[in-house]
Formats: sequence, C-alpha cells, structure tokens
Amino acid sequence: MDKYAFRVEVQPQYLPEQSAPAQGLYSFAYTITVTNTGEVPAQLIARHWLITNELGQVEEVKGLGVIGQQPLLKPGESFEYTSGCRLRTPSGTMQGSYFCVAEDGERFDVEVPLFVLDDGSHRVLH
Repeated sequence: MDKYAFRVEVQPQYLPEQSAPAQGLYSFAYTITVTNTGEVPAQLIARHWLITNELGQVEEVKGLGVIGQQPLLKPGESFEYTSGCRLRTPSGTMQGSYFCVAEDGERFDVEVPLFVLDDGSHRVLH
C-alpha cells in the first residue's frame, strides 16, 4: 500500500434542463468521490482541470479546494462532492489533478483520469 494515495471515482451526467443547445450551451454535472487509500491522513488543497470540448478548445481551471472545501481525509475516509461545467459543444472531456498535503508535511499530486462529458446525442446504434 502506498503511504500517500487517494483514489478518485467520477460519475458525469448531462443536465438537459440547464442546457440550451440552440445557443451552444451544454451543462454537465460530475460527482467525484475521493478516498484516502494511503496510510497517512492528507488534505486536498487545490484542483487543476483541463476541460476540452469536441472542437479541441481547452479551458484550464485552477483553484483552491473543491466546492469551497479542503477536506482532510484519514486513511479509509471518503469525500464526495458534485460540481459542474459548461461546454459549447455536446461532448468533451475532463481530466486533471488534485494537490494534496499529508499530515506529516509530504506533498503529492493525485491524477484524475480523463472522463467523458456527453449529451447522449452521439450514441452509435449497433
């Protein structure tokens, strides 16, 4: 087991009621669960996102905490939050990282693997 490790799980969702496709606005929510799988309590300090629409346009988002919080997680503890973003296209991707500091002062980054945002209109029928 790694001494410093967080596991990140993401569930994206399209929000049709907050979208206006005719105006080129597509709203998405994503629920993220962060679990401390390491051996040391650690705090999520900052986030860094790369949000890419289907035209390849990238928006970079950096900031302290998540939803205004900087959760301190003991080994085995989880923190779940929901946030959102808007795209100018019906689909895109997000990926990024969290900057964390362990209770013993060690700093580490946690990668958030690429996940897809999609309004469902691009489904391929088999």
